[in-house]
Amino acid sequence: MPAQSALLAAGAAALAVVAAVFLFAGPASRLPWAPQDGFADMILANATIYTADPARPFAAAMAVRGGRLLRVGTYDSVKEFKGRHTHELNLSGNVVLPGFIDSHVHLIDGGLQLARVPLRGVRSKDVFISRVKEAVRDKHPGQWIRGGGWNNDFWGGDFPTAAWLDEISPDNPVWLSRMDGHMGVANSLAMKIAGIDKNTNDPVGGTVVRTTEREPNGLLVDAAMKLVLDVIPDVSIDERRDALLRASRHALMRGVTTVVDVGSYFPGMSEKQPWKDFSDIYEWAQSMGKMMIRVCLFFPLPTWSRVSDLIHEKGRLLSEWIHVGGVKAFLDGSLGSTSALFYEPYKDDPLSFGLQLIDMDVLLNATLESDKSGLQVAIHAIGDKANDLLLDMLDEVVNLNGMRDRRFRIEHAQHLAPSAAKRFGEHNTIASVQPDHLLDDAESAGNKIGVERAERSSYLFQSLLAGGAHLAFGSDWPVSDINPLQAIKTAMSRKLPGWEAPWIPTERLPLEDSLKAHTISAAHACFLDPVLGSLSEGKYADFVVLPSTSWEEFSGDIPGHVLATYVNGKQAYP
Repeated sequence: MPAQSALLAAGAAALAVVAAVFLFAGPASRLPWAPQDGFADMILANATIYTADPARPFAAAMAVRGGRLLRVGTYDSVKEFKGRHTHELNLSGNVVLPGFIDSHVHLIDGGLQLARVPLRGVRSKDVFISRVKEAVRDKHPGQWIRGGGWNNDFWGGDFPTAAWLDEISPDNPVWLSRMDGHMGVANSLAMKIAGIDKNTNDPVGGTVVRTTEREPNGLLVDAAMKLVLDVIPDVSIDERRDALLRASRHALMRGVTTVVDVGSYFPGMSEKQPWKDFSDIYEWAQSMGKMMIRVCLFFPLPTWSRVSDLIHEKGRLLSEWIHVGGVKAFLDGSLGSTSALFYEPYKDDPLSFGLQLIDMDVLLNATLESDKSGLQVAIHAIGDKANDLLLDMLDEVVNLNGMRDRRFRIEHAQHLAPSAAKRFGEHNTIASVQPDHLLDDAESAGNKIGVERAERSSYLFQSLLAGGAHLAFGSDWPVSDINPLQAIKTAMSRKLPGWEAPWIPTERLPLEDSLKAHTISAAHACFLDPVLGSLSEGKYADFVVLPSTSWEEFSGDIPGHVLATYVNGKQAYP
């Protein structure tokens, strides 16, 4: 396959150039961005700097020039770069960390959700209905009401239905997605517009939930969501552009300087949307100088050849802000929507084992072709059977395509069979996990799959590390909020608010492993470790300043917010 071989060679050459440019080993004066006069733009002094670099885990000062780190070490080692125009920032001991990397977000969807009906954290039917009712007041008849983030487990388990919505929204179609993105509820008007009635068949990989009389009750699961999503008017370019800017500011407020954006691609969504976001939003933001955070973009697996062509034409690093990561697919759904794929049936739905959203032969063939083209592949799997199917498939991909540094990603890896955690290390598989999903599932998992199964299989972070997996932390925003400090705290404590004891305490992580999963390991998980993830000479000067004034204070009580976020050595928040 000469074209594929050429692309692989080009990719390797590009990575070599990156390594040469960004990891040049030598005196700072020889670095390509170093000032001819030897002076820095900024010196960060008297700080408690955790670098995430094993060669120098802690430092007290940094010198920055041209958005890169000239030197990291003691103040004496960096003061030679101080000139007349160098800005010196004395932090009086405040803790500094590398800018957080969120390994799994739907960035533009998150920005859109910030302007829609807010249902995250709602804990009663009455509040749910009142939030929608309030949104209807601001709409003209016929305008769609959009929102999301609801979690029925928070109010006892009853799913919302069209009957909850019809009286308060008779003239406005409504679509409200569950917090996991694998289920949503429509009112009767929305179903009428979509042509959903008792004669509507379940699509492959989806379910139209029905009453005992076989009437659709408004709930649509996974691929069935497409029935409504296809009739909702497209969000305008201006709205999506505003959403990117809104989302970027939200990320910076939480200390996130880089995200892996897996796109506007959920079961039932069009495969074209991530590409429209790329051309309409990201390329626009880049051309207008409006990018605020770095993004690594993943596109739908069925479009792998288009991703391959893009990399062949423009390379993986489109700019310092935009990196082309690879391709993504879904194998199953979610626990909360009873669509994650398990070996055993659901305790609360004994006839269901979950949903397999794609045929394994189709998935294997697309993965093989993507892998041959040098693309990184990321696949969503939550249930234990889904994860085993992917690990089996990866064995076959390696056998057929050979060994290489592919960094295959399993997104979520929430529930694992007893031997699965050890298998992640066999091919250096990335476990892209979201600690704060644990806060949503700890109380409900026992009801869904039984207490014994849940405590045996759920969120096995320590077991994954012990098995050789590379852990990369993320939020899955807007499923959970972007909040790395909270995610680190969750991974360490595994306690829900108000709980005395941790959930599955043997799977707690120490502080350093949790920090790495949101910094250097997250950078490794998307091939950006040559330029990001640690505060090392030659890398981008992306970092956060915390309110903690010593390492002891920070490690004893993880703060809930950052004081400031810097990107390219410049303050981006507040």
